[in-house]
Amino acid sequence: MANKLQITLIKSTIGSKPQHVKTIEALGLKKIRQTVEKIDNPQMRGMIQKVNHLVEVKEI
Repeated sequence: MANKLQITLIKSTIGSKPQHVKTIEALGLKKIRQTVEKIDNPQMRGMIQKVNHLVEVKEI
């Protein structure tokens, strides 16, 4: 079974670069403290690395 990541938006995207806002939207996050579960793969890790200052990540 594939590992999963629990991604939580902890900071607002107001004032962020447009590319970071689009990455947050692509992760499926819209509101602060919203949490989504995604499969752990290199693409997700790359997206998380771009916006690591806005999100909190836990491995499940």
